[in-house]
Formats: sequence, structure tokens, C-alpha cells
Amino acid sequence: MPDPKKLLVVSHAPSQNTKRMLDAVLKGANHHEIKNIDVCAISPLDTRAEDIHSAHALIIGTTENLGYMSGLIKDVFDRCYYDCLDNTQGLPFTFFIRAGNDGTGTRRALESIATGLRWRVVQEPLICKGEFNEEFITQCEELGSTMAASLEAGII
Repeated sequence: MPDPKKLLVVSHAPSQNTKRMLDAVLKGANHHEIKNIDVCAISPLDTRAEDIHSAHALIIGTTENLGYMSGLIKDVFDRCYYDCLDNTQGLPFTFFIRAGNDGTGTRRALESIATGLRWRVVQEPLICKGEFNEEFITQCEELGSTMAASLEAGII
């Protein structure tokens, strides 16, 4: 069997509900039918450029804060951007946003940074808008399983 591919998940989960969303992404990515994928979840404060370099795909999770990504996710980019610039081109990624409003500014910011890094958005980002809804948990689990299964199948 070939070496496992690494799916990195970096998520800011400051509340019980955002933690549940992160857990759902991880549950989906670790689905028992998906083999040969090493799912690695790292907090934003612990994420280093080397973690991103070693990933075969990436999922970013953030809250919407004042129409932008969380400060801790922004900090990941502040610290890792230039080290990743020439080393992670083409990295398949997607993201999920817990948006109290509409998530537009947060999405735009993440897509802009990813464009600069030349990463590939390979799955429609998930924007969970408005009041918390239990459907967000199912959607996050599907996001995780789709990314992991796509990575396993060599689609991404």
C-alpha cells in the first residue's frame, strides 16, 4: 500500500458549535470507508509552514469576524504565506465559514489569499450563515468526507 496522503485541517473553533463543526469535518474525513488518508488537525496557533508544505490537501475553518476571517486564521497566513508561496503551488483546498452574517467578506479574503498562493479550490466552500442550524453539522461532515475521498481517489 502506498504511503498515506495527508489531509490537513486548520480551524479556529472558539465556541461549542464551531467545535462541533470542526469535529464533524474530522468525522467525515476519517470515515471508515476512506483508507490511506492521514487526517491531521492543527490549531491555528500551532500551524507552521512546514505543516502546510507536507499536506496533500487542506481544509480551513474560520468564523466570520467583522466581515473577515478570524484573527487566528489570518495569523496563520501572516506567518506562513511567504514560506508557502513557492512551495505549495497547486495545493488542493477548501474552507468552511461559520458566518453570523453572510460570509461574503470572509470568503473573498480566503479566496484572494489562496489565489496569491496559487492554491486550487477543489470543492465548493461551505458557508454556514445565520442562526446555528443542526444541518451545519451534516454539511461539515460531508465536506470532510468528500475532501478525503477525493484525495484518496486521486481526483484532487
